[in-house]
Amino acid sequence: MQFKAGFIFLILSVTLTSCTSVRIKEREITGNSVIIPRTEMYVGRRDIVHVVGPSETLWRISKMYDVRIEDIVRANNLTNITKLERGQELTIPAAAPVKPVIPLYKTNKWKYIIIHHSASDEGNSLFFRSIHLSKGWNEVGYDFVIDNGSMGKAEGQIEVGPRWIKQQDGAHCAASGMNYNGIGICLVGNFSKEKVSQKQLDSLDYLVNLLRKYYRIPLKNIMGHGQVPGAQTECPGKLFPWKEFRQKLDN
Repeated sequence: MQFKAGFIFLILSVTLTSCTSVRIKEREITGNSVIIPRTEMYVGRRDIVHVVGPSETLWRISKMYDVRIEDIVRANNLTNITKLERGQELTIPAAAPVKPVIPLYKTNKWKYIIIHHSASDEGNSLFFRSIHLSKGWNEVGYDFVIDNGSMGKAEGQIEVGPRWIKQQDGAHCAASGMNYNGIGICLVGNFSKEKVSQKQLDSLDYLVNLLRKYYRIPLKNIMGHGQVPGAQTECPGKLFPWKEFRQKLDN
């Protein structure tokens, strides 16, 4: 999953069959509040079932799959389009491959990027939310989750958490105060016993490059949970490919 950030690009398309679409018009929207990667000119489309995650809205889901909101409403006979329930299943007609929709906010709050692994074989943002709620937290602790293809999510899919949407303090790294000024990114998987998939690594590079450039975070402030002073953990795992990851970051 490789994306190029910068401006926001949208592709308007007409679906000809269940697996073919043709581009009608491309337009560039200036601004920096939301980044949506360029959609390929021709993409495979199919009907899918999407499980609503934390903080997701119809607008966000429509941009993720390049499908009009009205088409999603019609396919699901929705009557209340302003509120979706977490865990709700939605049919997305003629969906393009999922792409990230990353909001960016004008703030000086973020000084670090902290990388985690879930230390589990599977998971997604909704699953981690239930675990974190059981610990007495008020939401999923991470700002972003990068999926590994389990629990109905695509491999390399970037999920945006409610804490990021609301620009709230995190609950992912208490050491050195990183919950207050560090962006928490969790990759699903246990990288003490397995390697990071290429799709997950590509998504991590894309997301970290986007965030660090926008918030002017120096490379030295991009670190794993276990590299934070005061943290006692090997997260994101002893097999995490630091050399490859750092080589792919833009200078």
